[in-house]
Amino acid sequence: MYKIKNNSGASKRFRKTSKNFKYRHSFRNHILTKKSSKRKRKLRKLSIVNIYNIKKIKSMLPV
Repeated sequence: MYKIKNNSGASKRFRKTSKNFKYRHSFRNHILTKKSSKRKRKLRKLSIVNIYNIKKIKSMLPV
């Protein structure tokens, strides 16, 4: 029997919560001068994965 492995890209991007997955927003690494303070503030918070994508992410992170 072979070993079940996680998708390494998904394991770096998503963290498991009790029922869902959380992830960090994109567009917050560089070229921040043209982005408004309001936009940067909203991107600061972690976000929850949409219910339609949970099944896909669970298949990428079986372990």
